[in-house]
Amino acid sequence: MTKTFPGLFVVVEGIDGTGKSTLVSNLYKILRKKGVDVLVTFEPTHGKWGRKIRQSFSMSKRMEPEQELSLFLKDRKEHLRETVIPALEAGRVVLCDRYYFSTMAYQGAMGLDPKGIKERNTTFAISPDICFLLELSPDKAIERITHGRKEAINNFEKLEYLNKVAEIFSSLNEDCIIRLDAAMSPERLSKTAAEIILKKLDDKGGLN
Repeated sequence: MTKTFPGLFVVVEGIDGTGKSTLVSNLYKILRKKGVDVLVTFEPTHGKWGRKIRQSFSMSKRMEPEQELSLFLKDRKEHLRETVIPALEAGRVVLCDRYYFSTMAYQGAMGLDPKGIKERNTTFAISPDICFLLELSPDKAIERITHGRKEAINNFEKLEYLNKVAEIFSSLNEDCIIRLDAAMSPERLSKTAAEIILKKLDDKGGLN
């Protein structure tokens, strides 16, 4: 769904281990120093539906794909209604860690049709102004998770599955998508993304 707001909606996407959360955190700091009013948020949320999704991350058996998708849709509707859209209407920059592109990729990798997932989302989900898609090989991403972050692999991070997810991400071609090499240093990646956001804000006439 395309709708214009006073604010700017920026989404950060990519497979697990690409550094999405680090980029969001760094962008927040850079933009705040520039005097920009920023809201950081994420999906799945910590709301009623998001908590059920998060439980599926570590369950011995994943939910059925359609059941999982249904929860993502409910969580996203609530998230947009209660958090994202009010902030955009107030003229803020919203930085969101994951959005419906992840649902297309992750639930698509479970066997659902990514295009069908997109259609079900775009009946209510607004289009982001910018979607930074961080690209990194699944092998390297797994290495970062297990060695860099010292974390165990959950249901969303197994190599074979991540390969399928990465393939779907690679096939996405929406106009808002800007692909960034996640192998760059966090500093360079953040600087590159921040410059793109600030240019977009200038084009928009700046935000209050």
